[in-house]
Amino acid sequence: MPSLCRGYPVRTNILAFLLVTALFSTSTLWARSGSGSSKTTKPKTSATKKSSKKKKVSKKGSWRNRGQKQIADDRTREIQAALVRDGYLSGEPSGIMDDRTKAALSKLQADNGWQTKIVPDSRALIKLGLGPDQSNIINPGSAALATPVVGAANQ
Repeated sequence: MPSLCRGYPVRTNILAFLLVTALFSTSTLWARSGSGSSKTTKPKTSATKKSSKKKKVSKKGSWRNRGQKQIADDRTREIQAALVRDGYLSGEPSGIMDDRTKAALSKLQADNGWQTKIVPDSRALIKLGLGPDQSNIINPGSAALATPVVGAANQ
């Protein structure tokens, strides 16, 4: 038993035992999930694959369909009236967010140094006096309210 004293065959025996155990457990799992089951599975047809893709796409893009789609007509009329009052738009308010109204809002925002890609900008609405409704504020004296700053460009 001189070779056992070195420990080399003992390590080999342990490694061989672990390898056999791993192979046995893997083959057992494979046999259970393989053709031994009594259930038969149908292959997916192209219609099934297409419907599963549609479900994924609809779930993926569903967040885009939420939120406000357009500005209400009465709110648009208020914006147009304020633009007419400040000289950015001419004519009567129609209540339709048309290209003229968008151009007037872009001009107002550009004149104040704000972005012009998204209209109306919240700062533009506040500047026109159409900010958030503040009629139901409990403590109007101490609340931090957004109000248009008059003459801010001169300071």
